[in-house]
Amino acid sequence: MTDVSILLLAGTAVLAGSVVQSGVGIGLGLVAAPVVALLDPTLMPGAMLIAAIVLPVLTVRAEGPASHTVDWRGIGWSMPARILGTVAGVWIVALVTPKHLALGVGVMVLVAVAVTASAVRVRTTPLTLSLAGLASGMAGTATSMGGPPMALAYQNESGPRVRATLGMYFLIGVALSLIALVIGNQLPARQVAFGLALAPFVLVGFVLAGPVRRHVDGGMLRRCLLTVVTVSGIVLVGQGVW
Repeated sequence: MTDVSILLLAGTAVLAGSVVQSGVGIGLGLVAAPVVALLDPTLMPGAMLIAAIVLPVLTVRAEGPASHTVDWRGIGWSMPARILGTVAGVWIVALVTPKHLALGVGVMVLVAVAVTASAVRVRTTPLTLSLAGLASGMAGTATSMGGPPMALAYQNESGPRVRATLGMYFLIGVALSLIALVIGNQLPARQVAFGLALAPFVLVGFVLAGPVRRHVDGGMLRRCLLTVVTVSGIVLVGQGVW
């Protein structure tokens, strides 16, 4: 398969993932990462991370002033843990096979969904945010799917609050992951080139998701988040098994 064919197929997946994430706060990695990994595993995780950094900028801007919509307190608790998780993620990329990593992360995600989908209500406390940040940093750097832990932590918040906060969190977190991969010599030039080439597909997906952002909120948002997170866990487990 030629690079052009890979770009078009991966770009279609990135566009679809951008529509999902623009509406509910996560989803780009879930939809696009498995497709990119199937088309060319050597593009992961760098190409997806570079493409993904575009969407948070657009999301935060679309939800209004960041001072009003972003949960800066939550960012303050989760981001230091994300940094620790990012360092661990780089180490994991170098030592653990992708299948074992995907399986472990997928199982943890599904267990978390099972707990939070029950009568247990997850509160955005310093402890839950720190744990979510740690898990997100590890998974995001190693698999480009760092959204589920933070999405579970914010599943009971309003739509604009979720999208803006996760957008700001992903913007900072993805930047840190890319820096860590560069320092760890785990970001080849080909991944960078493909990531930049996928960026226009992200922009188109964001534009197409405009109507979705206006209607997804409250209980619908929580159901959508849990559905997207569950599918991401199943996809990761599938990657680990097969």
